[in-house]
Amino acid sequence: MRSLVINLTRFGDLLQTQPVISGLKARGEEVGLVCLDNFSGAAGLLRGVDAVFPLPGAALLACLERGWREGLAELWHWAEGGLRPFGAGRIMNLTATLPARLLTRLAGDAPQVGFGMDAFGFGRNSSAWAAFLVASSRNRGSSPFNLVDQFWEVAGLGPGRREYALAGADAGAGSRAGELLAGAPPGCRGLVGFQLGASAAVRRWPLERFAELGALLWRGHGLCPVLLGAPGEAELGARFAALGACPALDLTGRTSLPVLAAVLERMRLLVTNDTGTMHLAAGLGVPVCAVFLATAQPWDTGPYAEGCLCLEPDMACHPCGFHHACTQGHACRRAVRADAVYHYICAWLADGAWGAPGDAGSGVRAWLTRRGAAGVMDLASLSGHETEDRTAWIRLQRHFYRQFLDDGQPAPLAGAPVLSEAFRAEVGPVLEQSAQVLFVLREQVGALARAPVASLKGRVLGNFERLTALWGGNARFAVLGDMWREQSQECASDFKLLEPLVASWQALLGAWSATVQEMA
Repeated sequence: MRSLVINLTRFGDLLQTQPVISGLKARGEEVGLVCLDNFSGAAGLLRGVDAVFPLPGAALLACLERGWREGLAELWHWAEGGLRPFGAGRIMNLTATLPARLLTRLAGDAPQVGFGMDAFGFGRNSSAWAAFLVASSRNRGSSPFNLVDQFWEVAGLGPGRREYALAGADAGAGSRAGELLAGAPPGCRGLVGFQLGASAAVRRWPLERFAELGALLWRGHGLCPVLLGAPGEAELGARFAALGACPALDLTGRTSLPVLAAVLERMRLLVTNDTGTMHLAAGLGVPVCAVFLATAQPWDTGPYAEGCLCLEPDMACHPCGFHHACTQGHACRRAVRADAVYHYICAWLADGAWGAPGDAGSGVRAWLTRRGAAGVMDLASLSGHETEDRTAWIRLQRHFYRQFLDDGQPAPLAGAPVLSEAFRAEVGPVLEQSAQVLFVLREQVGALARAPVASLKGRVLGNFERLTALWGGNARFAVLGDMWREQSQECASDFKLLEPLVASWQALLGAWSATVQEMA
């Protein structure tokens, strides 16, 4: 069979499609990939892709400016020229945007997996996992699963090890990387990559912190920072150099994606923000020390490789929402100290294990990436945060969401991590009330399926609104509200389909509520 994978996201997310592609190849399938043309270089770093179809985004926009007919003609010619002749027996879309959903229709008439569109132009999700990915992406900090694992589940690949191993750089890229790194200063005993930029300024560890760390690594170990980044981040490299803290090789804006891969392969480790460069390094087996700030958190966007170090501020407001107006002066950017990062790195340089930083690590949550149950990526606390409420809540979500999304029967979690009394007082009533409303709703929907009584429809809508208010009014449950809308809207026209959906939600909230109640 031929599978066509559509991923119209950014560089890092595109790389994280690798396990899905490897999983399809392990089944003996041919794999085609649709990506944005400005990231087609990243497609060359993916293993197992038989055909790449770069979508000419800029060209299409230019055509649309001249008229929608010209834009539509350009898109049609692009599809007819290669996409449709590929003859996909399955179209697997991993991007939930409307343009990507429309593209699934244009790509052919094969079955759609992931995020599709029905014959009437309405969005359709092929599984509960797909609905969950849409909902969790809207609510930062609400997903306890790494994006790679979510892609795998949305693709419907079932049990199996998710292999995240990217293709290495070719000889030409390796030669160019060697030329760029030839200017290492005298006394250099090794190279460490510094990815200075991030997708937003608030997600970027301050340059001064990078400079402090660079000075410590140079004086203590003779490690020379190699500054990495896109052309638009060249200004960061210049500012780092102006600080004069230590010698450095500034490669910002000077590497193509293949050359960047070749450069990373020559690094002792990479110190980075949550970026595509981080995901590239993880897929190449380069040790990673990553700092997660503002909306970034390692549980869902951390590096998909065992043994990486993830650092985030130990602040109640972290991670913040996408549209959150910070009232703390972006204090999270200053919470991770350079000496704390240095102590962790020193331990790793000494014996290959990230050690505890002592007093320097106060105010920081430190996590080690590891494989968890069913082969999914997990985190282990290195800083004593395993028993705090936030971690316990994440582990409860992992248990219940996985059972629910896998169409299993959610059951209370024996030996569950214990939540504090204050936290239980916050979440317990929401869980209990949700289970009660869903019980009543199940009875009402069942009655409507048998006899569509107008007065009963009003009560059903009222309980829908009650659930929306319960979940939408608490950040701990916002993802439930969005996922409920995604799933219920797909079957709202047929009460016979809605009844089993409500029953599954009742089982989820009932088991979750029982687990929290037993902690008292």
